[in-house]
Amino acid sequence: MNLDLLTALNKEGAARRAAVLITEVDTGRQRLVRETDVAGDPLRHRLEEHLDLRKSGLVEQDGRQFFLNVQVPSIKLLVIGAVHVGQALAPMAAGLDLAVTIIDPRSAFATPERFPGVNLLPEWPDDALTRIGLDRHTAVLTLTHDPKIDDRALVEALRSDCFYIGALGSRKSHAQRLDRLRAGGFGEEDLARIHGPVGLNIGAVSPAEIAVSILAEIISLLRRERRIAREAASR
Repeated sequence: MNLDLLTALNKEGAARRAAVLITEVDTGRQRLVRETDVAGDPLRHRLEEHLDLRKSGLVEQDGRQFFLNVQVPSIKLLVIGAVHVGQALAPMAAGLDLAVTIIDPRSAFATPERFPGVNLLPEWPDDALTRIGLDRHTAVLTLTHDPKIDDRALVEALRSDCFYIGALGSRKSHAQRLDRLRAGGFGEEDLARIHGPVGLNIGAVSPAEIAVSILAEIISLLRRERRIAREAASR
């Protein structure tokens, strides 16, 4: 690989930006397409498909073959609240290749004994989220039911372009949550980004079932573009 291309690819990876290295099979010619440039590329639809699948692969267009080496950042799932739902959710999320971090300033809850093998941050969420950094490959989920903890995380999430924001709680508590955020200056378009009550409506009751409904909702958001494209193609 050309050193300039390798440097550019590494730079995109370090910045947590997706990119695709395209190699034309017959000629060996290579070029790099950054995610911001995909829309204008001749292989646009192929690139979008593989970026959505987060998977490299061989494609053919106009009688020529190309190998798409797809580089995408890991999906970060930042969970606010070392609670029972989080205990059920963390191992399931890891099985889906989501990079899970549990954040909770209540150090009595955020313990390795309750969350074995999980990245734990016993910090206030606004401090932790600012330090970690939120981007479009990040999901933020609040689970504590405690406004003085959850709201700090929601404010940071709404200020970012993270792809998913979820908040556990009843419809009544969610309405109260939205009122507090409105009072803090957020508009209706901002608030519409919050999934609350969180999770797909599957009638979940137990912590494990609620975790399943939340992860299903996150996956649905992750695959939304692909689903829309397939539905459009089938018409």
